[in-house]
Amino acid sequence: MRVCEYDVLLPERGVAALLGEVQIALFRTHDGEVFALGNQDPFSGANVISRGIVGSRGNVPTVASPMFKQVFDLRTGACLDDPEVSLPVYAVQVVDGQVVVSTGD
Repeated sequence: MRVCEYDVLLPERGVAALLGEVQIALFRTHDGEVFALGNQDPFSGANVISRGIVGSRGNVPTVASPMFKQVFDLRTGACLDDPEVSLPVYAVQVVDGQVVVSTGD
């Protein structure tokens, strides 16, 4: 599903989008990669991941939840602070300047 134009995604910032009944968080990293994760923080239940702080741990692109600061790998959704917790990850690609996300439906 087309979500937005690539150019509206600011580097190192997240944006929330509703795809059907699925709320996702989109991120564009400083090097131009785009990632799509579930927007619901598994620790608080709030839909706030898109408002998290984008960064990295070593070579791993990350986002830190704005609620309790757990850090998630943007590539895999894995929580780097609690390996038993993860966010859903959605396939994302840029096609003709448009960000396209697949939620698996």
